[in-house]
Amino acid sequence: MTDPRSNLAIEEELDETPFSVALVTDALRLFAKAARAHQLYLPNNPMHARAMDSVREGFLRLWKDADALELQITDSDIRWLGRPVIEEPGRTSDSLPWLFYKDGIRELTILPGFEDSELAVLFQLIQRSRLASAEDDDLLTLLWEHEFAFLQYRYVELAVDVGAPLVAHGPEVIGRIVSPREVETGPEESLASSSFARMDEYDSTLYFLDDGEIDYLQRAIADDFSSDLKTKVVASLLDTYEKESDPTVREEIAGILEQLFVVMLSLAQFRTAAYIMREAIVTSNRAPGILDSEKERLLALADRLSEPEALNQLFETLEELVLKPPQHDLLDLFSQLRPNALGSVLGWIGRSRNAELRALLESAGSRMAASHTAELVRLIGSEDDVVAFEAVRRAGSMKTAAAVQALAATVAHGSSDMRIAAINALAQIATPGAMAAVERALEDEDSDIRVAAVRVLASRGYAAAAPRIEGQLQTRTFKESSLAEKMAFFESYGTLCGDAGTALLSDILNARRLMRPRSPSELRACAAVALGKVGTDRALEALQRAGGDSDLIVRNAVSRAVRGG
Repeated sequence: MTDPRSNLAIEEELDETPFSVALVTDALRLFAKAARAHQLYLPNNPMHARAMDSVREGFLRLWKDADALELQITDSDIRWLGRPVIEEPGRTSDSLPWLFYKDGIRELTILPGFEDSELAVLFQLIQRSRLASAEDDDLLTLLWEHEFAFLQYRYVELAVDVGAPLVAHGPEVIGRIVSPREVETGPEESLASSSFARMDEYDSTLYFLDDGEIDYLQRAIADDFSSDLKTKVVASLLDTYEKESDPTVREEIAGILEQLFVVMLSLAQFRTAAYIMREAIVTSNRAPGILDSEKERLLALADRLSEPEALNQLFETLEELVLKPPQHDLLDLFSQLRPNALGSVLGWIGRSRNAELRALLESAGSRMAASHTAELVRLIGSEDDVVAFEAVRRAGSMKTAAAVQALAATVAHGSSDMRIAAINALAQIATPGAMAAVERALEDEDSDIRVAAVRVLASRGYAAAAPRIEGQLQTRTFKESSLAEKMAFFESYGTLCGDAGTALLSDILNARRLMRPRSPSELRACAAVALGKVGTDRALEALQRAGGDSDLIVRNAVSRAVRGG
């Protein structure tokens, strides 16, 4: 594509500048576009990625002719060698020149390599500056904290004389911004003619009112300054939606709400986003003569956010933020999610390293699980182990009786960790059906599962399992098991059997058999421990008979059991 200007004009320009202004203008135009994309879209959005790639390509083209790019900043434009390359009049947070200018930054020098490692960092700082409150750090302080290698800046020390020189690298003095009006008229005249309202002006003009009237006006002014105009705009749009039955009007309003919803999420305005979803649902049920297609579009806001892809994007963004409790806005947003969002919420509880976000998701997950039990039960069988584990844990903590069958299936067929988690959840539910499922695990092929099951039964005092445990004690497989499993089964049996199990335990500890050796030392010692758990007179008598046993292991176990009894 050829340059529309004449060759003569280009030659004249090159005589005055080291290379074409168009290269700088293109690079800065792409820079401004990428800054807005960073403001509107999440980092994994294709529009965001495309804008970042374009601005990097623009700087790479520039570095073919330039070793550095020095820019001057005014309140309405950014200049290169006196020529404006970005013009954005208007002192708002949307104006890039004003964002730098208002915090005292007057010059920027960009060096090759900036686009690779520091471009994205600068966009993040610009976005933080856009959203900053009066108590937050200004852009100059944020730049100073990050110690850029390929970005240099010069700034004016604010709240000093207008003619003071520019200072490089470091916000040593931060104060009132010197406006162009003050440069011409002086600070006193500028303040006197300012059109901005100040709260102290209201205070100084109320001398003729009584105290009650002063209090009323101050409250009214405070309410007006603190009111959320965004929710009022949404309410007005939805009121119009209800009053107007014209499908064209309703279609246009629905489109505006969809765009506004995305913008509110990207700006972390979660309270407003939740308000849009909640009121859209109310309107879908209340608007007279609403068509099915119109109702579906209003409800689609909550449906869209509840999809795994959208929720994961939101959670990835929140993972990097510092969320100071209480976060009522986020809890309000999460409360509007659909049941199918529970899987994503549980998955992020298990994966998140942000303690504040994890606490919010725990609260939201508990409420959603309590309201949507069927979805919770379904997720117990999820192929995602993290989601399934959190669903199992949640079912146990909430004592969800409807989950017993799904948990029993997990005990039978899940991985080792999941099976143990399911056993613990069944123990928390503790219904007869849940305890019966745990009791069946006493005969599992996995030793860890058998041990976990028998300990749970003992901790819950489930005496109905004593006969089944007794049967296991007498099997050949059990006698060949590990010492840890023997101890677990004998201790649990002693806890549950009562005096009825004394005969069996005494026989294992003390019986002498003709033509057959006595029981192994490990079994006899375990039997002694179990008799100590029984603790009745008959059990203590059996222990005393074995007090002089020739086997040191048995004698020590008997001694400990007697002391414990």
